[in-house]
Amino acid sequence: MASISGNNQNFTSGSSNKKYLIPFILISSLFFLWGFAISMLDVLNKHFQETLNLKISESTWVQVVTYGAYFFMALPAGLFMKRWGYKKGILAGLLLYSGGAFLVYPATEAQSWTFFLVALFILACGLAFLETAANPYATVLGPQESSEQRLNLAQSFNGVGVIIGPLVGSMLVFSNHEQSVEAGFKSVQLPYMLVGGVVLLVALLFLLTPMPEIHESGITESKIQKSAKKLFSNAHFVFGVVAQLLNVGAQACVWGLFINFVMEAISVSKQDAANLLSVGMVIFMIGRFAGTFFMRYIKPNVLLGIYSLAIVLILLFASQAAGKLSVYALLAFFFFQSITFPTIFSLGVKDLGTNTKIGSSYIIMGIVGGAIFPPVMGWIADTTNMATSLLLPVAMFAYIAWYGFSGSRVAK
Repeated sequence: MASISGNNQNFTSGSSNKKYLIPFILISSLFFLWGFAISMLDVLNKHFQETLNLKISESTWVQVVTYGAYFFMALPAGLFMKRWGYKKGILAGLLLYSGGAFLVYPATEAQSWTFFLVALFILACGLAFLETAANPYATVLGPQESSEQRLNLAQSFNGVGVIIGPLVGSMLVFSNHEQSVEAGFKSVQLPYMLVGGVVLLVALLFLLTPMPEIHESGITESKIQKSAKKLFSNAHFVFGVVAQLLNVGAQACVWGLFINFVMEAISVSKQDAANLLSVGMVIFMIGRFAGTFFMRYIKPNVLLGIYSLAIVLILLFASQAAGKLSVYALLAFFFFQSITFPTIFSLGVKDLGTNTKIGSSYIIMGIVGGAIFPPVMGWIADTTNMATSLLLPVAMFAYIAWYGFSGSRVAK
């Protein structure tokens, strides 16, 4: 059984919930910070298509470097935290996040697309640390039987971040109508300088605030060496890694190309399309709270299966409908997709015991799906149209529905 301790106090699943309150609030703030960073990508995608005259498949490199960083950094982040603890892992993530944000300034001054992508990669390495720490942290800050509900609640603050990201992009990035390369680069400076400063302040708050540390009982060196073998003997964990790969891939596809889809479907400005994306993120946040409520009455795996089937039908309709109806359908996607990441994560790491830290790193590595699939969807959109490209995430959510109903069951 996992327990958390710190400051000469012991925290176990039977402790008062008040002891978890401040740590839970601080952990929840991390969900907000990476929600903002991820949703800003969707604005950058369309912005650089116009500024640098990129194809859709080329502009998706902002997703490639960001989600790709998770693949390269998630496992080292898990090993770092196994050695040094979650708090130091969180601090390392926040420093990488702010460092990458501040590097945006020299990158945009140099008007270098490659340098800008490097800055995003460093920022995303920080996000990998934060997600590797925050997700399992949220699951153990309370009773095990409510871990999925608690993680969904924490992830609801991620929803606030993803709402603000497109709004900031619409106001600051899309506000400059000059289409020169120089103006296009400079327009992204202010939002990243602001977020870099905010992240540094959060890092200072974490440094000064006592945080309980997670301790996994019964862990030995021999168990650490055998952890990989034990992990991959759990079918629900292996299927969960694949499900997360497809889930994040599909999310990156739909979120990243949402502005393109809307502009193609109903011929609106990019500012209006970005504002609609923020509406979608509001729906996403509502879905998170609703999902947390529904899990009181419906098993998390069953709810995941039902929601994923709904997404399949929604995306099929959006790919065949025209005009506003297709946009409304795509907005509904955000409600049903809202619970998929935290629910897949919780189901995947369930009953892993002393292997939870490393297991969570592998599931976080599945986020590399966000680097793999957007260029594929972009290529389909470049060669056909946006509506046809939606068939790719349809297939991905069909698998996730199976995982919810069947593949997530823990073998007895």
